[in-house]
Amino acid sequence: MATAAVQVSVPAPVGQPDIGYAPDHDKYLARVKRRRENEQLELSLPPGFPQRLDSDLVWDGKTLAETYDWNYRLTKEDIQEIEGALRHFKSLNKPLGYITQETFPLPRLHHTLRSLSHELHHGHGFKVLRGLPVTSHTREENIIIYAGISSHVAPIRGRQDNQYKGQPADVVLAHIKDLTTTVSDVSKIGAPAYTTEKQVFHTDAGDIVALFCLGEAAEGGQSYLSSSWKVYNELAATRPDLIRTLAEPWVADEFGKEGRKFSVRPLLHYQPPAAAAAAGASAEKPERLIIQYARRTFTGYWGLPRSADIPPITEAQAEALDALHFTAEKYAVALDFRQGDIQFVNNLSIFHSRAGFRDDGEKQRHLVRLWLRDPENAWETPEVLKERWERVYGGVSPEREVFPLEPQIRSASKGESVGTQGGGGY
Repeated sequence: MATAAVQVSVPAPVGQPDIGYAPDHDKYLARVKRRRENEQLELSLPPGFPQRLDSDLVWDGKTLAETYDWNYRLTKEDIQEIEGALRHFKSLNKPLGYITQETFPLPRLHHTLRSLSHELHHGHGFKVLRGLPVTSHTREENIIIYAGISSHVAPIRGRQDNQYKGQPADVVLAHIKDLTTTVSDVSKIGAPAYTTEKQVFHTDAGDIVALFCLGEAAEGGQSYLSSSWKVYNELAATRPDLIRTLAEPWVADEFGKEGRKFSVRPLLHYQPPAAAAAAGASAEKPERLIIQYARRTFTGYWGLPRSADIPPITEAQAEALDALHFTAEKYAVALDFRQGDIQFVNNLSIFHSRAGFRDDGEKQRHLVRLWLRDPENAWETPEVLKERWERVYGGVSPEREVFPLEPQIRSASKGESVGTQGGGGY
């Protein structure tokens, strides 16, 4: 069903474990067995870390539908209000960067969308808005509607690329589509977003990930979500040593992006209620656990293999990567993601993945993505992630915002010739 993997022949870092982007369950089990037999594994969690988390954010995808309806189906009245907002914005003759709650007014639906934001940040962490009439609109109109609705959920749009057509820009919209049949050299693809391959569980950058389905695949391409809080609880109970590994510094490949070879940061961040309370505040901030990672920054992918001149990951880290994926897979929920749906996900508490798929001449999977932030409900950003978040949200201005109408590979995901790799991220 999926595109055959592109093999790029480059030396791996000396000492890099035998692990690739695609998780191999047999290799995972063999590594677990080997480490248990040959290493003295820690039996306790890092100091201050909880034995378990209790929250609506802890859920099992196999039973979640029994207690939570994640769908909001747009009514006829909702659609009429959205169409009116579209006409209003178009009458202003403003660039798309000026789409806001004020320029895309939804006086009735606004309250529903604000409740949706609360659910993302303080409830189960995701929601699917269904029923937008994609085929009734042009590509630009669909993007205006998408950005307009999203501005009522989380008004700040994040930067996903800093250049467009070779010029500096704040590119705030990304297309997720198979480009292997349209680019001249598939080895230039450095991320699975631009292929038909299975995408493993991961997180993006930023607070909220929004995905709008413009088109469905002929076969496959299911969207999966999994609670990282549920994953934490299982690993804390069964493999506390892996929690320690996740909370220690990791060398993430930056692939030469902005002159950086690599960055060093933990994948897991815990904020206990007492420690999160602001000085002089009368009430504590809630407990937060955040896991931020993209597997390919530790294994490489297609045209962006793991750089040979940076430190390798460890055997413990290799096992932890597989443990995250396979545990997330165990508790995942499959979403019936259809044309006209918008999926909003709390990127700080939920992993997402995608099944491999097949397009044909009539049906092609095509999503567009926004990275969003809602100051009213936003979680506190861990100190070690603030610089990364600043690169996403800092200094984005309406006049510089770009919403590409056609798919293109983000500069952060372009494969380059060995030794001159450019780009990292997601």
